[in-house]
Amino acid sequence: MSELRQDPTTYDWVIMAKERAKRPHEFKKGARVRTDLPAFRKDCPFCPGNEARTPEASAVYGSPGNWSIRVIPNKYAALTPVGDTAREEIKLFRKSHGYGRHEVIIENPLHNQFIAFMPEAHVEELIRAYRDRYKEFRKDPNIKVIIIFKNHGEAAGTSLEHPHTQVVASPVVPPFIRRRYEIATRHYDNTGRCLYCDLRSDEVEAGVRIVGESDHFVALHPFASRYPFETWIMPRVHNSSFGRIHDNEIADLSRLLRGTLLKLHAALDDPDYNLIIHTAPVDDEHKTYYMWHIQIIPRLTLAAGFELGSGIYINTAMPEETAAFIRDFSVQGPEKWTI
Repeated sequence: MSELRQDPTTYDWVIMAKERAKRPHEFKKGARVRTDLPAFRKDCPFCPGNEARTPEASAVYGSPGNWSIRVIPNKYAALTPVGDTAREEIKLFRKSHGYGRHEVIIENPLHNQFIAFMPEAHVEELIRAYRDRYKEFRKDPNIKVIIIFKNHGEAAGTSLEHPHTQVVASPVVPPFIRRRYEIATRHYDNTGRCLYCDLRSDEVEAGVRIVGESDHFVALHPFASRYPFETWIMPRVHNSSFGRIHDNEIADLSRLLRGTLLKLHAALDDPDYNLIIHTAPVDDEHKTYYMWHIQIIPRLTLAAGFELGSGIYINTAMPEETAAFIRDFSVQGPEKWTI
């Protein structure tokens, strides 16, 4: 029999289709062409030596001629710091300039070195770069929300193979984010506690959906996962804003994030995925209602008519089973892999 589960952070319902469920190992897709990528491609604008093919860098880690991470404005930006945020209304219709910021963080000079295979020190530097760009964007008084995300693979929406992350800063807080924040605020008003802290504590106590732990973070497959192998990485200590993450937490997070992505890579044959850093709106980052966290969504299934028509997702993998599979999956380390 199938099971309906409600996500406490959104109030959305998810159908756990037990009768249609696959076993965790059945989500492997077989060998991927991506494992044969070269370390350098002369036609890739993100590879070293091709810097003139991109906009001028906003920030460079390392030296300009020997960079480790390079940050550039997105050449095809969704939002740009041009115009203002004034709104124009024509009866029911409302619009404004497409004001905002949109950058690309080129994660590595190597065309084929993804986060799972980077040295831990480089992953740590990358997370610091994420925090640096967050802090830079929040200086703009017009910016209300900052989204850091990574699209890995064609099914996740990327058009360039070279490992990169994007940062978009918007002058409006969209209803999708506002609703999560309002639910968290309501929980705090009712209980005096952070909803996400309660969720993390309950998951740790249950234990069955935990996939990894470190001194400062917990990785888990949520109770009401919308997607097979959906993974959250949550801080152990309350913090509403990713921009306020401490240096010792970054070092700890780099190990857990790298290990989590390595396991997903090995267990699922390098799946396409989206990685999103969820964080409080800029004006609310010092409040206690929300907790920032990372969401990783392997793109193993597609939303079909029922999901699009109802907003109710059908998950064909039980998070208790996928968590156990990933938790117990053994990898020998990046040095055993060739990419």
